[in-house]
Amino acid sequence: MNDPNVVFKPALLRCLLGGLFIQDAPLAFAPTALGLGYLRVHRRSGRGEHHVAVNGTRLHDAAPDVAAQLVAYGPLFTHAPDDTPDVHVITTGGRMPLPENGFAWPPPAWAPYYDAMRIDDAWYSGDRKRLARVYTNHPRPTERRRLWGRRSFEHRLDRRDNRLHVPLPGDIAATSADLLFADMPTITVEDTATQERLDQLLDEDRAQQVFLAAAEQAAALSGVFLRVTWDRELAPRPLLTVMQPDGAVPEWRFGMLRAVNFWRELDGSTEATVWRHFERHESGRIVHALYEGTGENVGRRVPLTEHADTADLVDSLNAEGDSITTGIQQLTAAYVPNMLPNRLHRGSPIGRSDYAAPVYDLFDALDETWTSWMRDIRLARARLIVPDGYLRNEGAGRGASFDDDREVWHSLKVPPNEGVGITLNQFDIRVEEHSRTAEAIMRQAAQAAGYSPQSFGLDGEGQPVTATEVDSRDARSMVTRRKKAGYWRHGVADMCHVMLLLDAKLFGSRITPDRPRVEFGDGVAESAEQTATTLDLLNRAGAVSTATKVKILNPTWDDTAVQAEVSAILAETGAAAPDPVGNFPMAA
Repeated sequence: MNDPNVVFKPALLRCLLGGLFIQDAPLAFAPTALGLGYLRVHRRSGRGEHHVAVNGTRLHDAAPDVAAQLVAYGPLFTHAPDDTPDVHVITTGGRMPLPENGFAWPPPAWAPYYDAMRIDDAWYSGDRKRLARVYTNHPRPTERRRLWGRRSFEHRLDRRDNRLHVPLPGDIAATSADLLFADMPTITVEDTATQERLDQLLDEDRAQQVFLAAAEQAAALSGVFLRVTWDRELAPRPLLTVMQPDGAVPEWRFGMLRAVNFWRELDGSTEATVWRHFERHESGRIVHALYEGTGENVGRRVPLTEHADTADLVDSLNAEGDSITTGIQQLTAAYVPNMLPNRLHRGSPIGRSDYAAPVYDLFDALDETWTSWMRDIRLARARLIVPDGYLRNEGAGRGASFDDDREVWHSLKVPPNEGVGITLNQFDIRVEEHSRTAEAIMRQAAQAAGYSPQSFGLDGEGQPVTATEVDSRDARSMVTRRKKAGYWRHGVADMCHVMLLLDAKLFGSRITPDRPRVEFGDGVAESAEQTATTLDLLNRAGAVSTATKVKILNPTWDDTAVQAEVSAILAETGAAAPDPVGNFPMAA
């Protein structure tokens, strides 16, 4: 029910609210689309009291302007009530910019995403303590029985933990980033002055390093946010930064990002008191807010000056006291999904991690295999079994010891038929079994994540191969790279455009901001020998000009440099000299 032309009557409102009646509402009022916001109606059981709040501002029932404010806040529709049965909620077609006081945190709708990201983060970090903490406290008993969720005598804090973690998850994320941004994509605009300024901004912001870090985190955590901000005291230009997906609450419309709330816990937070800073990016402005709450509740909104980490923001706020005007219509943040669709949440614009199930099972099995392998090595240490007579008594309460460096022993009164002596005990190490199992698991994990085993050094013979052979063996990795490049192309172009717009608007650069074009290379680099062979074959076939050969050999050169090199080659080879035969007169 989201029609701006619908006229609501008290009887209809009573029906919508389950019997709740707003006394001072007129007999009929027509919601219009004059503004955006929400209407929250509270009812207290047993007392017959109810309160109306518009955008968090409490209105009393007797207020004469309640009806007018109801009209101003746009088309109404209902949704499910909160966990508290005495609270009924009506929401307009607009937005709720920041969390209400006392709102549950993290938002219940985002809890499944954050839970998945917490597991992804544990595998990506490679921290054994973090893995143990995640799986030991997992709500499902089956997950607590994994290698990193077990609690036994061997895993006590006062004993050495012999479980071994293989950092394959980190290798997968790093490989994904390397395939995308080991070579910087080409980012171009039409205007020459704008192109020069864009190149300068990207170089000063160390864009390639930013993209590499962002792509690696996106592969592990299902996606990442790119953000453009500025700090005049730090640098006189826009700044390109990366924001984590487990610290963001985005808002979507038709699959497109319309706003996002970035949040972080500030220093000084304790178990009893948690300080959270919210940074909301929406069209035309950035809103800042500070909340004092608990681990499970956002608490109440307080002035930014209440915490040292946010106090400096006050001087940059506009007249409203909580926001900064960007001066541009474009959003100053963009979301780049790692891969779509999200198999656990079909239809969600949130991407999926390279670790998405069942790769977790393979990671756990790989760690189990290597842990078993290392256990074989520990148990296979050579041990000597000696008779009691070979032991030296260390005195009362000190036990006995065996000196394995002693060369001469006194004769022992042992009958010759007893066969008592020093026995060497050493178990076999199942190297082949463990090695083949570990390699098979790694190969399957790489394929499940979307990559070729060759990308991780598997199935390689150590022999030099041509670019064609590399492309053939890494076909799956190259397909995954092209798919991911399609997602990154739009996010990179949007944020580069925002950087140019803010540079012109806030820093006075005399440029013509335009949305750049982003192109990724083919991802396969030929050696100098392979390039020379290719050019030689093309030259023998007479299918390539000198200028084309120079461009192939030096793809980064501009036309002026290429033409100069062509002229030098023609002069050295004599190909530029005129053909004297062409001047001879033809015979009659």
